[in-house]
Amino acid sequence: MDNTQLHVAIVSSPGMGHLIPVLVFGNQLATHQNIKITILAITISSSSSEIEFLKKFNEKKTIEIIPIPSVDISHLIDSTTKIVTQFRLLVRGALPGIRSVIALMNHRPDALIVDIFGTQIVSIAEEFNIPKYVFHTTNAWVLALIIYLQVLDQEIEGEYVDLKQPLEIPGCKALQPDDVVDPMIERSDQQYHEYLKLTMEYTCFDGILINTWEDLEGETIKALRSNEKLQSVLKVPLPIYPIGPLRRTIEIIERDEVIQWLDNQNYESILFVSFGSGGALSSQQMIELAWGLELSQQKFVWVVRPPSDGDADIAYLNSNGSHTHGTFKYLPEGFLTRTKDMGLVVPMWAKQAEILSHSSVGGFISHCGWNSTIESLTNGVPMIAWPLHAEQKMNAAMLTEEIGVAIRPDISPTKKLVKREEIQGMVRILMDSKEGKSIREKAKKLKISAENALSEGGSSYNSMCELVKDIRTR
Repeated sequence: MDNTQLHVAIVSSPGMGHLIPVLVFGNQLATHQNIKITILAITISSSSSEIEFLKKFNEKKTIEIIPIPSVDISHLIDSTTKIVTQFRLLVRGALPGIRSVIALMNHRPDALIVDIFGTQIVSIAEEFNIPKYVFHTTNAWVLALIIYLQVLDQEIEGEYVDLKQPLEIPGCKALQPDDVVDPMIERSDQQYHEYLKLTMEYTCFDGILINTWEDLEGETIKALRSNEKLQSVLKVPLPIYPIGPLRRTIEIIERDEVIQWLDNQNYESILFVSFGSGGALSSQQMIELAWGLELSQQKFVWVVRPPSDGDADIAYLNSNGSHTHGTFKYLPEGFLTRTKDMGLVVPMWAKQAEILSHSSVGGFISHCGWNSTIESLTNGVPMIAWPLHAEQKMNAAMLTEEIGVAIRPDISPTKKLVKREEIQGMVRILMDSKEGKSIREKAKKLKISAENALSEGGSSYNSMCELVKDIRTR
């Protein structure tokens, strides 16, 4: 290898939602910046979809992927242990493996980049004297909350969700108590304390990369760079690099059943329904959604997963795309027969990026995970925001209230069952009304804005170049 070529190692936390943006980002650096990329992917043995995705990506040979097997944490958790705590424990257990891999490299990385749950790796970067960056895979508003949380923790007593007034984040949109990220819901839970540690670790890095772009979140990015109250939380001013929107490359090599079905539909006539790699509805909510779709008389493609009547994020670490047996038994009796001419129901998994890019798709019922949000916005597809867990309520609030490219239920699906009548109404508004047309036009403008940001001379293109320059000069 040419020793003048930069070598960057990127660490991915467990789960498809973390793995995908890291692989896309790594591929971008390798392809467009001529950087040697090593991905250290903390894997979960129970997630076959994650393992299969890694195998397929490895075939491209543009980057090196080194799986870091996660350790068994079953003795450290029980049925009540929340997802963020589990992430932090899994990463903590993987630290010795990550350290060993880096120590054995002939050419040590010129920079170490970690995703949102990999911040505990800061000690390894410091041990080897490697410049270190956080790749914040969601939006700038969530980043502002993360940075400011240690102040809120000191200033506010009681539960955040019980507050009567919005949470003020300096220079940014205020946050409604109902929309706080899941780790902030119960301050006595270990998950909150782990999240608070994570926010403090963010301030120990040399820079923060965000999967967003200037035109989407200009005011928030400005606040992150120059607001005095936000800056005072940081030990030193941190460079902020908005490098998005990063999304999967669309490669339709063979047209599967879903794509072929979409080929025969009218322009922007199809509603795509999917809740991500680990999102699951309750059994009752699944029935209401089915009836809502049927009553709307709107054509749809629905990716159906078995329901989960526990925590909404319970399926995340065990997302498994191969177990399709019995998935449809949870739907209302006769639903598949009655909707066979208006809808396509797909078990477990579908090619989401390809579907959202198809000209016949005109709307998306989404859990508002940031990867899915990016894929929707960059294809100009408006949304019905249906947040389930993590930071998705914040994403939904931003999409509906600030950007205006989505509508959402009157009461969050995390708090109350969304009835079929409301679902039917939302679908008709999005797909067949003046309001829906206006929302769609805004989404299409954002698609162009995203393309401009990534093109040569665009804000995110320039930000990526500044990041590479910063790594070279350290």
